[in-house]
Amino acid sequence: MDLMEQLRDKARANVQKVAFFEGDNPKMMETVGELAKEGLAECYLVGDAAVLRSTAEQVGVDLSNIHVVDVTDADANEEFAQRFEAAPDCPLRAKGIRRRAKRPMDRALMMQRIDDVDITFGGIDCSTGDVIIGGQTMIGLADGVDTISSLGIFNIPGWEGSEGHLLGFGDAAVCVDPDPEQLASIAISAAETVQALMGWEPRVAMLSYSTDGSAESALVDKVRAAVKVAQERRPDLKIDGEFQLDSAIVPAVAEKKVRRESAVAGKANVLICPDINVGNIGVKLVQNFAHADAYGPMLQGFKKIVCDCSRSAPVSELVGNVVMSCVRSQALKGE
Repeated sequence: MDLMEQLRDKARANVQKVAFFEGDNPKMMETVGELAKEGLAECYLVGDAAVLRSTAEQVGVDLSNIHVVDVTDADANEEFAQRFEAAPDCPLRAKGIRRRAKRPMDRALMMQRIDDVDITFGGIDCSTGDVIIGGQTMIGLADGVDTISSLGIFNIPGWEGSEGHLLGFGDAAVCVDPDPEQLASIAISAAETVQALMGWEPRVAMLSYSTDGSAESALVDKVRAAVKVAQERRPDLKIDGEFQLDSAIVPAVAEKKVRRESAVAGKANVLICPDINVGNIGVKLVQNFAHADAYGPMLQGFKKIVCDCSRSAPVSELVGNVVMSCVRSQALKGE
């Protein structure tokens, strides 16, 4: 059984509630239809009900087992606003609550904040920046994290690492030039993401062009500082560096280059790139030359699961990203 089939089985075993705020997009509507049909998620479409029903009819999606949250229904909006206003630590004033309750993305995130749903999913029309700002405002950052980032999972045919063909990588999509504190946050979030999604014991390598002092520059200093911050914040996690790529994943190379005890060197299952240049180029190299599948990227660092999808992703990939989000949500809730 391949990775996605395993994750689909996990998602079906404990179905999570997912709010979609771009159901007026035909591709997103098709995604919701497949998820509901396959029993992979309990789906909530948030938007103008008339438009949503028209889009569903256009692409042939049956809405009978999908919740439709109509942001044009004044009475329902007011009932929701009153519930939201009464929730502990409400972050908005009364007028702001009622204004935002009419906006699909804001409404979905507000529903998530008060546990009407477990996950919000979108980004096919909204920008990544809008999704991140909305998530930070309404959901907030996880403890010990000071930046939002992303993580992906490679499935690399013909390569055998500590987790077989699979390898986590980040951040290749969100944080452009992280400082040491942000880079530490990315490493911590990545460890928690792979633990939740894959059930691995995370071994996180902070990558550089230097291994354990083999080179000196400000670029290397940043990674060393990030390793120190991450280890101080989360001494329970296996996060180490600075390592060159081969020192991180090839035991024979690590044995020669890393002349100290390390729980990560040579057997890393998560790679953290020092900036988005390295991350993005690295992903494209592995995809094109190793013909690897790259699942994600998944946003990480929020208190709950907030998702931003690729605008060019086909329906099958969107479904896969929702499935991964559901498995992460199960783990976050301890289910």
